[in-house]
Amino acid sequence: MIANSKKQISDSFLLGAILALAGGFLDAYTYLCRGGVFANAETGNIVLMGIKLANGSFLQAAYYLVPIMCFSAGVLVAQIIRSKFKKSTAFHWRQITVAFEIAVLFAIAFVPANEKNNMITNALVSFVCSLQVQSFRQINGNSIATTMCTGNLRSATEKLYEYITNKEKGSLISALHYFGIIIFFIIGASAGAVITNILSVKAVLLPCALLLICFMLMFINNKNKKK
Repeated sequence: MIANSKKQISDSFLLGAILALAGGFLDAYTYLCRGGVFANAETGNIVLMGIKLANGSFLQAAYYLVPIMCFSAGVLVAQIIRSKFKKSTAFHWRQITVAFEIAVLFAIAFVPANEKNNMITNALVSFVCSLQVQSFRQINGNSIATTMCTGNLRSATEKLYEYITNKEKGSLISALHYFGIIIFFIIGASAGAVITNILSVKAVLLPCALLLICFMLMFINNKNKKK
């Protein structure tokens, strides 16, 4: 079963690319449609919170604090799910986090956009995005994030330098994986901007579909699951 795989499809580039599409889309969606908050990039929210604090706008600062706290809560929940279900032979524990993410995002698609609702929906999006970033942390042995790009860009450049200096094929492959995930994230963000402008709050149904694909893919055994 997948749960016992040494090399799991949940660590594959294919799954990572789909997750990156969803991650980029959600950042564009929450920024454009849910009050200018980044669902995934908590660094951006922390900066915006700091600006509001400097201006004395404490209530507005709290607006950015909520998704930051929910992101942290999501990491804790992901760890709890992993510890409880990591030995399951019926399904992979990551499928639980993905299923939860799908359910929450689907519900958000039917919540009207206004200041009160946006605070709630942004908190929920940040929560489920943190489930994703904590659950999917590697692609083919490389530590890669599918909901943000700063660390990926650093690692991609580092691996590219290693290839240039040492001519190690593995370093080049790793660099291409990092750059690939960044490209898919950008594509997701661009699609998110276009589709959100058309469908407004309902646009979040597209990343739901992407995550459903990921959920189904995790039922597939990886060909290299056993050494």
